[in-house]
Amino acid sequence: MKIIAMIPARYSASRFPGKLMQDLGGKPVITRTYEATVATSLFDDVIVVTDSDIIFKEISNSGGHVVMSKKEHECGSDRIAEAVESMDIDIVVNVQGDEPFTEVDSLKKLIDVFKKDIKEEVDLASLMVHITDLEEIENPNTVKVIVDRDDFALYFSRSPIPFPRDKTVSVKYYKHKGVYAFRKEALLDFYHLPMLGLEASEKIECIRYLEYGKRIKMVETSIQGVEIDTPEDLERAKKLWK
Repeated sequence: MKIIAMIPARYSASRFPGKLMQDLGGKPVITRTYEATVATSLFDDVIVVTDSDIIFKEISNSGGHVVMSKKEHECGSDRIAEAVESMDIDIVVNVQGDEPFTEVDSLKKLIDVFKKDIKEEVDLASLMVHITDLEEIENPNTVKVIVDRDDFALYFSRSPIPFPRDKTVSVKYYKHKGVYAFRKEALLDFYHLPMLGLEASEKIECIRYLEYGKRIKMVETSIQGVEIDTPEDLERAKKLWK
């Protein structure tokens, strides 16, 4: 089984333009993310895929493996799919470029899903973190996920799910972390299938898989890390890096 990691890296970002080239401990965020992913030693290859000349030059000059996207894409999955379409691989792990604290245990759990999936019933796997803070649960920037008894995803939303109509019922809330592991075939299906209404409404790309009947195995992790979406996130990351 050949397993690679792909790191989609756009220079433009609506909330924090140029965030991947911001300094984190003497190197850009994207370089820190690339190095952390390579350091896990879990992959046959680690590749940054970008539409930016600036990011391309940074990774290339650092001795990393980087490829240029041929065109604009709606999301990171599309960018990765274009890059891997002609590659001879089995599993693709999508590591977000703005998560420089990606660590080995969580990635290993995702890969193990496919090693144990003898019948090939899982199309993709992703991470979730148990959250209890009410502000985070209600924050639309935090994507929540609900799962069935076997931890297969039922739905993702920016709204609190499940909605606590009966507050006497004890339920767990899970934050979805945007780290995915795909079977190559499932990723290419995503690339060639049109966006439907639920994905368009929520602006959550993994909903497309559910709308087309794909099975997403969720893996619980306790590692939150720091996703750098805002300048405030970057300051928190700098403190954590020290």
